[in-house]
Amino acid sequence: MRLYVYVMEAHDLAVKDSCFVEVQVGKHKSKTRILRNTNNNAAWNEEFVFRVYDMNEELVVSVFHQDDDCNGLFNGAELVGRVRIPVGSVAAENNSTLPPAWYSFERPKSGKFINRDCGKVLLTLSLHEKCHNVAANDLPCSHSNITEEPKETDSPFVSSNCVLCSKSPRGKTLSGKQLMKALRRRMDRLLHKNEEGSRTDDYSELSSSVSDYEDCMEEQHSGFSFEESLEMMQSRESKQRMSENLQGGILIDRAYVVSPNDLNASLFSPNSQFRRDLAERQGTTDLREGPWTWKSGELSCLTRVVTYINAATKLVKAVKATEEQTYLIANGREFAVLASVCTPEVPYGSSFKVELLYKISPGPDLPSGEESSHLVVSWVVNFLHSTLMKGMIEGGVRQGLMDSFEQFSSLMDQKFKVLDSTYLSDKDHILASMQAGHQSDWELAKEYFWNMTVVSTICMVLYILVHILLCEPSKLQGLEFHGVDLPDSIGEFITCGILVLQLERIYNMAHHFVQARLQQGSDHGVKSQGDGWVLTVALIEGTNLSSLNSSGFSDPYVVFTSNGKTRTSSVRLQTTDPQWNDILEFDPMEEPPSVLDVEDFDFDGPFDQAMSLGHAEINFLKHSATELADMWVPLEGKLAQSSQSKLHLRIFLDNTKGLETIKEYMTKMEKEVGKKLDLRSPHRNSTFQKLFGLPPEEFLVCDFTCALKRKMLVQGRLFLSARIVGFYANLFGHKTKFFFLWEDIEDIQEHPPSLSSMGSPLLVIVLKKDRGVDARHGAKCQDEEGRLRFYFQSFLSFSSASRTIVGLWRTRALSPDQKAQIVEDHQDDYEERSKMVEDTEYILDLEDTKMSKVYTADIPVNTKSLMEMFNGGELEHKIMGKSSCINYATTAWESINPDVFERRLSYRFNRNVSIFGGEVTCRQRKSPIANGEGWIIDEVMALQGVPFGDHFRVQLRYRIEKSGLAHNACKCNVYVRVTWLKSTMFLERIKHNITEKFAHRLKDIFELVKREILLTSQQVIDH
Repeated sequence: MRLYVYVMEAHDLAVKDSCFVEVQVGKHKSKTRILRNTNNNAAWNEEFVFRVYDMNEELVVSVFHQDDDCNGLFNGAELVGRVRIPVGSVAAENNSTLPPAWYSFERPKSGKFINRDCGKVLLTLSLHEKCHNVAANDLPCSHSNITEEPKETDSPFVSSNCVLCSKSPRGKTLSGKQLMKALRRRMDRLLHKNEEGSRTDDYSELSSSVSDYEDCMEEQHSGFSFEESLEMMQSRESKQRMSENLQGGILIDRAYVVSPNDLNASLFSPNSQFRRDLAERQGTTDLREGPWTWKSGELSCLTRVVTYINAATKLVKAVKATEEQTYLIANGREFAVLASVCTPEVPYGSSFKVELLYKISPGPDLPSGEESSHLVVSWVVNFLHSTLMKGMIEGGVRQGLMDSFEQFSSLMDQKFKVLDSTYLSDKDHILASMQAGHQSDWELAKEYFWNMTVVSTICMVLYILVHILLCEPSKLQGLEFHGVDLPDSIGEFITCGILVLQLERIYNMAHHFVQARLQQGSDHGVKSQGDGWVLTVALIEGTNLSSLNSSGFSDPYVVFTSNGKTRTSSVRLQTTDPQWNDILEFDPMEEPPSVLDVEDFDFDGPFDQAMSLGHAEINFLKHSATELADMWVPLEGKLAQSSQSKLHLRIFLDNTKGLETIKEYMTKMEKEVGKKLDLRSPHRNSTFQKLFGLPPEEFLVCDFTCALKRKMLVQGRLFLSARIVGFYANLFGHKTKFFFLWEDIEDIQEHPPSLSSMGSPLLVIVLKKDRGVDARHGAKCQDEEGRLRFYFQSFLSFSSASRTIVGLWRTRALSPDQKAQIVEDHQDDYEERSKMVEDTEYILDLEDTKMSKVYTADIPVNTKSLMEMFNGGELEHKIMGKSSCINYATTAWESINPDVFERRLSYRFNRNVSIFGGEVTCRQRKSPIANGEGWIIDEVMALQGVPFGDHFRVQLRYRIEKSGLAHNACKCNVYVRVTWLKSTMFLERIKHNITEKFAHRLKDIFELVKREILLTSQQVIDH
C-alpha cells in the first residue's frame, strides 16, 4: 500500500518566518521546503508518498522553526507543533481517502513554544494499492511540477514537492548530468552560505526526496490551454491587490470598448494576431513566443519567454531581445503582467534590464451595455550594477519606449474603439448612469421577499383558509367555549405554532424592508454651496462586510472624512452586501484634499463607541481621475480582512472656479509666509507633475535649492505644492526622488549651524509615526518612536525657506475647529440652531413626566458650592472642557417668572464621547425646591449631526438639595428621559444607548466637580 500525504497550508502558526513541515511514517520521513516571511500563515502545496506495511503505523506531521543563525542546512530547527494520524483511519474512509481537513497541532512538551498556540495544518490523505492513479480521482490540485511517475524503490518514500493533476503531463526524467549539476549547486550553497544568506533554502535534505534537484527543472509545461491556465490561476488567486505603476512613468493610459478578458487575450494569448501585426509595424523580426509555463515559488504564476530582434535605429543596430512575461494578477476582472526585457547586445546592455507593467482593469459602465477596459502601461529601468552612464541609459530607454508605444497605441486604436477620456471622468454622466440603473422599490421588494420562507408561508395560509371554508363548525369540547376554538390534537397545536412563527418572521422581514427604504442619511443628496474644491463621493455598494452580531448581519453605514470635514451615508439594515447608491458632496474647500478616510461602522445608537467594521485611506495623489471615477476599495482591519470586505466608490474632485481658486489660495499663502508667491506657468506645473507622477490638478507653489543630509549630502531641489513636499536630485545619473503629504508632518524644527552641518543651519522635518513610508529612503534616521526624520540644509536663504515651509504646514495642519473660528457665529447658523431649540420649549413645560434615575449620590460639599457648576463660571467651563465638550458656551440666567430662571448652552461633543461628534444646543431652566433648601434644574438637549438626531430630544432633571446625613453636604439626583418627535425602528436601541452613556458621563462629571471644589477649599485653608 502507498500513502499519499498532501501538505497544503498552515494557519495561526506560532512563528512568523523560516518554517517547514516534516512528514514521518515509521522510520522514514521527509521535509518540505523552508518558507520565509510567512507571517503566521504558510502554504507549501507539496505531496509525499510512503510505502505502508502495517496499518497500525502512525503518520506524524510536525512543523519546525528554522533558526537561520545556526550553521549547517537544518541545524537549529525547533519543534513548534505536531499532529498524529493513524494510518488505519485513512483506510476506513470511503475510497480510502480523507478529504482536505484542518488538524490542530499539539504543543511540544519542551522548548520555547510550550505555552503558545501552535496553529493548524490543512492535509489530504489517500491510501491506495501500487500504481493507482490518485491524481485523477482524489486530490484537488492546480498544476504539476512532478519529476517522474512514482515507482517502487528500496525506500518507502517515492516523490515529493509535486502537485498532481489529471491533466498534468508526465515530466522528463532527470539525466545524470542534470543531477550532478543540481548536486553541485547544493554543495555551493552549503559552502558559501555566508555569502548568499539572502537566498531562501527551498528544500530540506539531500537524501529525502527527488525535489532536491528542482534547481534544474524550475519550470514545467502546465499541459493546459491558455484559457484553462488563467482559470486555474483565478481559482488560486489570494488577497492580492493591483500593483502600483512603475516609477519610470506611464506609456499608455487609455480606455477601450472591449472586455478585460478579450483585451488580455489579444495582448498575451499564444500566437496572438495583435503581436504579429505589432511586430510587422515596428520592423521586429524572428519573433518567437515560448509556451506559458508554471513557475514554482511561494506563489506559483504563469510565465513565458518571448524572443525577437528589434529593428535597427540611427544609433543602435538590430539587436536580439529576450522578454520574460509573468502574470502577477489574473482574477477574471483584473490582469497584471510584468515583462522584463534584456538586451545584452546593446552598449552596457549587461548592466540593466527594462521592466514593463501592463495593467488591465474594468472600465466604466456604458449606456449601451458594452464592457470597457482600462489599460495602463508603465516602465522602469532596473540596474544590475552601478554605472556612470545611468542617466544616458535611462534617457535612451525612455525615447525608445516612447517611439515603440506610439506605434503600439496607434495599432490599439485601430483594433479597438477608444473611450474618450472626458467620458471617463464626466461626473454628471456617470452619476446619471448610476441613477438610471437604480432598482425600483417594487423590484427590490420582489428580490427581497422571493424566498422559500415567504412562499411556504403564503401556501400554508392559503391551505388553512381553504380548509376553514370547507369545514363545518365543530362541537364544543374540552375547555372550549363560544368564541374560543382550541386545538384538538398535538398535530393541530404544532401546525398553529409553525404558522405563528412563520408569520412573525415575515412581519420582521417586512418591517426591516420598509425601514431600509425610508431611512436616508442626513448627508445623502445634500448639494454643496459655494465655489472651490468640491469633493463628490458616490457610495454604490459593499461586498462581504463583516458582522459583529450573532445573526451574521449588520446595519452598516460609512463615514467619509477629508480636510477635517465629515459626511455620513445612510444606514442599511440587516445585510452584509448593502446597496447604497448614496451621493455625498463635501462643501467647497479652499485647498485641494490629499486623502479621503473611509470607515465602515455598525449602527448601534448615536453615542455608541462602535467597533469599526473596516477602514481605508484613499490617497488622491496616487490615483488618476479615471481610477477614482470607478474603484473598488478593499477595507483594512482584522474583521474586514478576514471577510475580504470591499466598497464600490466613485469619487470626483472638481475645481468650480478654475484658475481663480488657485489665485485665491496663493494670495492667502502670501499672507501666511510673508512674501510674494508667483503663479507658475502651465509648462512648469506640467513638468513638476510628471516628475513626481502627480495628478493634473496639483500645482507648484514654490521651490528651493538645498541639500538632503543622509550619510552624505545630496544636492537637489525641494518642491512645495498645495498638498506635498517633494525632493529631487540627480547626481551623475543616480536619482533621489520622494515626496510626502503636509498632513504627514508632525513637527518642523530649526537647528543652528554646527560643525557637522558645515556651518549651515538645518531644517528638520519630523513625520508622524507610520506615515511617509514611501519616502523612507530619503530619511536620515528613524527615532525611537518610529518617526522618520528628514534633514535639509544649504538653502540660499534659510530664513525665507523656513518661513515658507512652516507657514504652508501650519495652514494645512490647522484643525477644523481652528479654521472654523474665522467664520464662527454666522447669523444663518445661529438662526438655525435657535429654530431647533424652539421645539424643545414645550418639553420644559411638561410636568410629572416619567423619568429614569441614572445618578444619585451624597456629595461632601454644600448646595451653594455645587450650584457653581451651573453658573457659567470658571468651574463650569473647566469641568465641561475636561468632559470632552468643545467650544462650550453659555448665556446668562434670565428671569422669566418669579424664582424661575432660564439660559441656553451650546457645545460640541468630542469624538471620544460620540463617534459622530455632533453639535449640542440646550435650554436649562432652574427653580427652587418648595422647602427652599435646594434647586431643580430641567434641561432639554437637542443633538445635531448624529443619525436620527431630529427624531428625539434628551431631557435631564437635576435635583440638588441639602443632605440629611451631614451639615456641609448635599444630595444630588439626576433623571433622564428621551422624548420622541418621530418614530423609528431603533427607538429602544437609541434609548438604551443614551441612558447607559449618560449614566457613566454624569458620574464622571460630578466626580470631577467634587474633586475640584475640595481641592480649591484645601488650597484656601493652606493659604
